[in-house]
Amino acid sequence: MKQQRPNNQQPRRDRRDIHGWIVLDKPIGMTSTQAVAVVKRLFSAKRAGHAGTLDPLASGGLPIALGEATKTVPFVMEGRKRYRFMVRWGEERDTDDSEGKVVRSNAERPSAEAICALLPQFTGLIEQTPPRYSAIKVQGERAYDLARDGEVVELAPRPVEIHQLSLVKQLDSDHSVFEAECGKGTYVRALARDIGRLLNCFGHICALRRTLVGPFGENDMIPLEELEALCNRAASGEGSLADALLPVETALDDIPALAVSRADAARLHRGQAVLLRGRDAPNSSGTVYVTVAGRLLALAEIGNGELIPKRVFNLTGLTASSGRNERI
Repeated sequence: MKQQRPNNQQPRRDRRDIHGWIVLDKPIGMTSTQAVAVVKRLFSAKRAGHAGTLDPLASGGLPIALGEATKTVPFVMEGRKRYRFMVRWGEERDTDDSEGKVVRSNAERPSAEAICALLPQFTGLIEQTPPRYSAIKVQGERAYDLARDGEVVELAPRPVEIHQLSLVKQLDSDHSVFEAECGKGTYVRALARDIGRLLNCFGHICALRRTLVGPFGENDMIPLEELEALCNRAASGEGSLADALLPVETALDDIPALAVSRADAARLHRGQAVLLRGRDAPNSSGTVYVTVAGRLLALAEIGNGELIPKRVFNLTGLTASSGRNERI
């Protein structure tokens, strides 16, 4: 006998194979994990993941990989990030942002000239101690979980690279707006903390927006409301979910592409290496992404005259609209 579903229980939608990137313009107050869950539900996607955590306090670019795009997440995470952020002077907080408790304060306020004079010390390769409230693991536990439980968390400094750091605007004596472009592992909250300490006025982040993650900029971002509207239109037969997707290979912009024949593609798809010979054979080595008839096939390594598959893509299902270069 068929069981009846309770009246308050929504019918479960079948999960689908959907492959590509959504660059969500994440709203303030939402965690990165929550954002992934929302996008995964909207698309009824089988697999989803994000490329770089964005704090609940922050807004801006959160690249979300669907399906086979999850195999390219590391390439996005290795890319540069750009942030615009506001620092509130006079208070240092235990979270290094406005959500924490005040731990130090000072009536001193910095001038724009004093701030600019310090910025070269925070440019290039520097040593940075991550915030106590961060996702770094300490003996298997997240640092923020230990800190919330009242434990003293001591995190070791580590090298990070700041490619560019500038003072954009001095709003008033209490607030300054900065822009930073940095590499993997950099904490903007720690930048605000450390600059405030050297200025002897203390400071914390009170607004933060990410404007670039690897190949994804502000033109690629889609607000949650717009994404929900597009998914609703697609569900009623107006438009397609593919219109919201960026191709899987967008994450591989910095990697050379190599086209192969259908015969070689069949070998690579089976996990077999392909000999590279003839005048068109590349004389370089390293990672390439392989295409066949203009379609992404695999990530592979070139070495010793061979093309060795490392990650093979199976793009059966929904992918980005053909030739999609901008959001519709």
